[in-house]
Order: sequence, then structure tokens, then C-alpha cells
Amino acid sequence: MFTFTPLLGAQSSSSRASQSILELDGGIKILVDVGWDDTFDTLDLAELEKHIPTLSLILLTHATPAHIGALVHCCRTFPLFTQIPIYATSPVIAFGRTLLQDLYASAPLAATFLPKTSVSEPAASVSNTDADAADAGSAGRILLPSPTAEEISRYFSLIQPLKYSQPHQPLPSPFSPPLNGLTLTAYNAGHTVGGTIWHIQHGLESIVYAVDWNQARESVVAGAAWFGGSGASGAEVIEQLRKPTALICSTKGGDKLALSGGRKKRDDLLLDMIRSSLAKGGTVLIPTDTSARVLELAYSLEHSWRDAAIGEKEDVLQGAGLYLAGKKVTNTIRLARSMLEWMDENIVREFEAAESTDVTSGKTPANKGAGPFTFKHLKIIERKKHLQKLLADPGPKVILASDTSMDWGFSKEALQQVAEGPNNLLLLTESFRKDIQPKRQTIGSMIWQWYDERRDGVALEKGSDGEHIEQVHSGGRELTWKNVQRAPLDAGEQLLYQQYLATKRQLQDTSQTLGQETLDTAVDALDDGSSSTSSEDSDPEQQGRALNFSASLAHATRSKLAVSDEDLGINILLRRKNVYDYDVRGKKGRERMFPYVAPRKKGDEYGEFIRPEEYLRAEEREEIDMQQRRTDAETKLGQKRRWDDTASPNGHKALDVAGRKRPQIHQNVDDDDLSLASDNEGAIDQDDVEDEADIQSFEGPARAFYDNQTVTINARIAFVDFMGLHDKRSLEMLIPLIQPQKLILVGGMEEETSALAAECQKLLSAKPGASGPALNSAAIIFTPANGQVIDASVDTNAWMVKLSNTLVRRLNWQHVRSLGVVALTAQLRGPEPVTAEIGDNELAGKKMKQLKNEAASSALPPTFEQGDNKASEKLEVYPLLDTLPASMAAGTRSMARPLHVGDLRLADLRKLMQSAGHIAEFRGEGTLLIDKSVAVRKSGTGKIEIEATAQSSMGQSGRGTGSFLAVKRKIYEGLAVVAGS
Repeated sequence: MFTFTPLLGAQSSSSRASQSILELDGGIKILVDVGWDDTFDTLDLAELEKHIPTLSLILLTHATPAHIGALVHCCRTFPLFTQIPIYATSPVIAFGRTLLQDLYASAPLAATFLPKTSVSEPAASVSNTDADAADAGSAGRILLPSPTAEEISRYFSLIQPLKYSQPHQPLPSPFSPPLNGLTLTAYNAGHTVGGTIWHIQHGLESIVYAVDWNQARESVVAGAAWFGGSGASGAEVIEQLRKPTALICSTKGGDKLALSGGRKKRDDLLLDMIRSSLAKGGTVLIPTDTSARVLELAYSLEHSWRDAAIGEKEDVLQGAGLYLAGKKVTNTIRLARSMLEWMDENIVREFEAAESTDVTSGKTPANKGAGPFTFKHLKIIERKKHLQKLLADPGPKVILASDTSMDWGFSKEALQQVAEGPNNLLLLTESFRKDIQPKRQTIGSMIWQWYDERRDGVALEKGSDGEHIEQVHSGGRELTWKNVQRAPLDAGEQLLYQQYLATKRQLQDTSQTLGQETLDTAVDALDDGSSSTSSEDSDPEQQGRALNFSASLAHATRSKLAVSDEDLGINILLRRKNVYDYDVRGKKGRERMFPYVAPRKKGDEYGEFIRPEEYLRAEEREEIDMQQRRTDAETKLGQKRRWDDTASPNGHKALDVAGRKRPQIHQNVDDDDLSLASDNEGAIDQDDVEDEADIQSFEGPARAFYDNQTVTINARIAFVDFMGLHDKRSLEMLIPLIQPQKLILVGGMEEETSALAAECQKLLSAKPGASGPALNSAAIIFTPANGQVIDASVDTNAWMVKLSNTLVRRLNWQHVRSLGVVALTAQLRGPEPVTAEIGDNELAGKKMKQLKNEAASSALPPTFEQGDNKASEKLEVYPLLDTLPASMAAGTRSMARPLHVGDLRLADLRKLMQSAGHIAEFRGEGTLLIDKSVAVRKSGTGKIEIEATAQSSMGQSGRGTGSFLAVKRKIYEGLAVVAGS
């Protein structure tokens, strides 16, 4: 059984988020992606919340808000979410962490509002979009505190990394049924670094989940692995991804035509757009993300500036500045330098060439150190004050700023000044959907709508290749949006927030009594939870109980903030005074153990984090204490203290006696807060510290305050497709080569999905999904909407037959790993009912014994009804498979062809040959050389090819058989060669 339910992103014009539920046989539920929209509306996660108590595992595909935007919110809000195993590739984990750190530091609405289910707050159930409809200047609802960078890193540390093409059998969640051999394999999807196409194998089901992929190679991101390599092309898709029982594919770009000229044409068009604005002294603003597609843009523009710097002719790029603005871009670039192996092979070659030394001359090349992500012209901006200084400079410049939606990040700050200049250019690199809900429109989608309408005309200019480039006039139109700000809470709101904290604490205590673990003990969930679910003492009633605020408070009294002793369970030893004993007789799971939470040490793949303040010398510690006391004495109570107040007379920050910067006592050292010195080379005043005005004057909860903001748009608007997604041609070429039995189209608008479904129906000779079973050469196409459950199970038919004794004795079973394989040729006979007459008890007993013996031999026991001494006894029988007569067996034996069953790995063959005394070693890619005379290769389709010399068939070393025959025999031993018997 296999059912598919899209929660977000299917035939939707209002949400770019992606969430899907795959339910397999046995109740196994897989959540693929935890995306969120740019509006951060919690109502979009209501359906996901219902499925959390029954999820087995979670898969992540890309490090973009549309695929992982709600991950941290779910970890904070839903108690069981942190116990579900999550799998992703290492780049998705690393870049996703920096993305969400930037998101929560820049977007106030991402923290979400206080839920109505926690306290009786007026209008608390209103969504974010409805809250935005409040009058300008009016007070909004209570915003929860945003998660810190340490919290986000801790949540992402729970994700288990996987490598490409590495089959993995995951562990289920504590409340999941057994996975029964489910296997996950990640393949490169293109589009982003570490982007994943998931292959899920479970029983007869072979599911390929391919959303947002790109077959074309780019400068940084390698192409999708449909043909095996990084963007390789061929006539056949690799065996693992070919002919799946179900292909889940996105329809984004299904109506987009491929750009003639490919990547070079796209990069040239981008530079032509930039040069046309820089030549007029204007500023180019390019909104982009801060983790995924920004690497492609930054790499392309950096190398264009390098080429312009060494070029002989004059170029407008030589006098223009290039900047990358974002609060976490330093970490993004640092992570990109450490993950070159996940990128296109040209990036690796460039890095090796930049770091190599000429061996013959012993000289270091001039470009040493100028690696692919060691920027010489691109300057990093991470402070709002530095961005404002940059925008005040009238010189020509190009700014890459976060985010593409322009609802948060530095792109929103830069838009207010860039938009007013008529020589400036708003260069969009991502298209937006035509949103029919005005409340959900972002600033980027509104500007895209203007570009699509082209109401005020188009400016045509000649590009470098002589073709015209189009830039749309904005016509001085006014762009108005609602801006959300944070304000301190008053006394009444503080009381509401304290009630929310008490209710949340009550829920955590109740969760522990139900066998649920906190975040600090999530590592123990596999040992404790798996044993409790697999044992006979497991309580099925625990599944699905009080897992969220709405469900838990429905069973509790909201007016009472305290919990009873029964609700506390064994936690009463910690929560109640003068309680030293607890009865554990008849208890299960955690109720039998003292509630001790073992502290977890923070670290990464290189070991534990080192806290420098723990290794200070005595004189260093005394100096720091004296400076701290002196500073506290000079600072008045309640007065804000600037970092500059503790500076030394020469203007630099205070240093300890060892010459190092003074460490922060009681501060957690996070990997993401460290930056390389080379990242700040050429940055604007990076040694200065951000002004206190840029920092929130308070932390914790806040009141949302709305005001209207209006900007007059005089700048031109242009678009260059840097999304890195498949186009119509790629879809129409690859889907017939994949040959899926079921095709499920999601991830696009209704028009895109319908158009692609009609085209695939012609290419695959397919029938609509609502009709009956398809023909052998056809596929069934499904186009579900959000929340619609479709059944895409394998079409199988099973019949029960009985084998005769003579046929069973002739069967020759062969074993392939844990499976038994046999081929038989027999004839099917009709059922022969057996009856037992009254009075003939001895004959009836013999008949019953014979039936039992036949049932035991065939492993298909017939069912029968036994009456006590009635007129007749009717027995249910099955059709009988019996041996063929001699006249028919001779004719069918010549028609039956042998069949090889199984899959031989070259690594296993190498071990077998070495254990037999042969010399076996790998030579080249996918070639095993044995005794220097026999070469074994395995093609992408699974076909095994053996090449040997003439001497390889002769006896060697007294073994009496040649290497060729020995290799052939070992291969046959690893496979099951079945033929008609």
C-alpha cells in the first residue's frame, strides 16, 4: 500500500512551501520537507500538526525556506517533533542552519504569535495575514521570542547526515511501527548544493521523490544524477531511478521554455543588465536568498569582476563595487569553502589549481589562494549601519541582498533608497506566482506583478551579442506594504505571557509522564522508545495523546496552572517538596526510572567546543574581573552600555594580557559565530562595531506594531532566470526515460500542473488517475490538490493455489541473500472438493491426515469446516498446481529461458576472489581487474561484462582452472540462475 498526501505546494497559487506525506504498508508515514511560506502563517501548519503523532521519519530536500522554513518552529512548538528521525545531506543541514538563523534575526513574524490555545487571549487564533489587516499604528498581538542561534544549531544537530548514492536503512521514531527493511538513498538533484532526489524502497514499492531538480550543470551546482554523473547525459536513466512504481515530480517551470545558449547565455544576459545600469551611474539591487542560490550568483559575478580587472579594454565593472549583504553570509561563504566536494567538478579543479605549486620551477602561481570562494572583489556586509553607509554613496555598485521575497532581510532595507533612482535597477532572479490573495502578497511578488503587466512600457537596449535586453519601466508607481515592528509588553501582556509559559511547562511535564522525551534526551529516544514500542507491554493508547497545545488543554482545566500528582508521575520527585518515594510497581518505560536528564556536551564533527574562558590564567582572570567591576561602577543603573565604553585609549577593544581579545564569560561558543579573517577583507569598516540602535533594546516577547510604509518606484525592473530549475524540455525528455508506473505531479500552480499532465499523457500513453487500471505500456497520472489523499499502490494480483506432492519434490530452491528463488513449469487444475461420509470415521480420519500433510508440504493450508458426525463435511479447497505430462514438458522446456536473479556488487566479488587466492583490485571507474587478465565491469543498467585474455582460460598455479572460469563461477554463485523445471 502506498498513499500520497500533499499538505502544501500542490496546485497552489498562494504558497510556495512544500510538505508531503507518504504512507506505506504497515502504517509507515514519511514526511518529506517542512516548508513554510513567506507570510509565516501558523494556520498553514495545522494539517502537519495532526500527522506528527504518527510520523516515522522526516526527509529534507533543499536548504530553502520553501523546504525547511518551518523546521525550527515545529521543534519548538510540537513536543514530539524532536523525537522523529530527520535525514538530509550535510550541505542541507549546514546551509539550512545559517538560513534560519538569518531568517529569525531579520523577520519578526517568523517567531509567530502567542497561540490562543495557551491562554484566553482575544483574537489569538487569527492568522498572520489577518493580523496584518489591522489599522496602521494599532497594537497587534504578542510575538514570541525568536530562537537564538544556539537553539537553532541544537535543533539542526538532531538531523542525521547522509551521503549521495549510499543506501541507508533508517531507524523509526519511538511511536512508529517497524519499518520492515525500508531503504533510503539520496541522489543529487541539482538546483542547490546538497539538493536531494530521494529513492525510497519498501517491499514492492519503489518511490522516487524528485521535487525542484535541475538537469543542467551550473557554475557551482552539479546537475541532477538521473544519468549517473554530475549533469551527465545519456540514453538511459540509471537503474536505481528507472521504472519506479511511483515518481513524484514537481511541475514548477513546466510551462517555461529553455533559454537558447544555456548557462553562458544566462550569465551574459545578467552582465548586460548590470552594465546598462552601471554605465548610467546607477545601483543594481539583486534580491536573493542567503544560503542556496546565492552561491551561484556570487561565484558568477566575482569571476566576471576578475575577468574585467585583467581585461585590456575598459569595462564599467572595473569602477563599480560588488557587495553581498546578509546577517549570516560570512558563515555561508565559510561553509561553501568546506563543501567543495558537493559541488560541480569544475569547482574542485579550480580549487586545486589555485592551491597547487609549479613542481618543475618550484614557483607559486600568481593566482595561488584565489580559490572559487576566496573573493577579491565581492565584499561582505553584515551590519545594517554599513549598508546604510553604502547606499549613501552615489557611486555605481551592485548589491546582492537577502531575501528574494523582500519582506525581510537587507533587500527590504535597500529597496527604500534604490527604488527612487531612475537610473537604478531592480534585477529579479526568481519568478513569483500570481497570487489571488492580496493579504499573502510579498513585496517581491508585487514587483513581479508590475514586471509581468508592463503597464508603463519597456526599455530596449542592445546587449553584448547584439540582441535586445528588456527592462520594464515602473512609471513612478507607489508601493505600499504593512511593516511590522516590535514593542515592549505592558503589564497585562506580561501576565498573559507568564500564563503561556506556565501552560507550556505543564505540557512538558505531562509529556514526560506519557513516555515522551525532552530535547536534551532525544538521543536516548531510539533505545528507550524502540524497546517500548516493540515489546509486548507497549501501550497503543499512548499514541496520539495530548501532543499539542489544543489537544492537551482540551483535557486540562485552563484556569488551573498547577498539575496534579497523577499528571506529574515520577517527576513528582523533582517537582514536589518532601517527596522521596514513588511506587514503580506495574509502571512502564520512564515511569520506572528516576527522572535524571544527562547533560549533553556541545560539539561538531571535529569534537567538543572549546570555551576559552575556562583556560584563563589567574592573572588574566583577575584583570578581567577588575575591568568588569570598574565598568559596572561607571555605568549607572538602567543605563545602556556601549561596547565602545570598554575600549582602550587608542580606540581598540580591550585585550587581555596575552594580547588576545577579551573573551566573553558565560557565553556559549557556537561554530556559526566564528568567522574567518579573510571573509572580512575589503569589507566596509568591519572593525567597527554595530551601533546600539541596530540592536533590539529588549529581548524576549514583544508586541507586534503595524504601520504603513510607502515607497515610490522609479527604478527599472528586469528579470534574469537564476532559479536553477528544470524547464519544459527537461521534463518532456526525462519522464519518458524514467518510465514510471505512476506519475504524481505536485509543486506547481494549477495551470502548470494541468499542462504538464496533458503533455505526459501523450508521451506515456497514459490514462487519467481516476480511471481503471492502466495497460502494461501505460502509466497513471495523478494531479492531487492540497490535502487530497491518492492511492498509488502497486497493481498486484495474488491467488492462492495448492502444490502437489510430486511438484514440491521436484523444486530446486536457490538462495539469494535472504530470499529463496525457484522457477517452475506446471499446469493448473481445477479444485477437487473432498467430503467425509458418516459412519466411515476411519476413512475420514485418513482424509484429514492426508490434507494436513499436503498443507504442511505446500505451506498453503486449506481451510475446512469440521462438523461432529453430520451428514457430510464440506472442505474448502484451492486450485492445484501439478507437474506437466511428458508430452507437454518437452515442448515447454525448449521455450523457457534462464533468468538471472540478484544484484552483484563488484566490492563483494573482489572479496570473494581474494578469499579464493586470486589477485583482485579496482582499476579505473567501475572496473575490477582479477589476476591481471580478467576485467569485470558493471554498466548503469546492472549488466555485468567480463573481458579476458586468451591465457586466462588456462590452468594457473595448479588450481586446474583459469581465472576466467573462476570469475564466472563466483558470479554465478552470487546470482540465482533460474529456469523452467
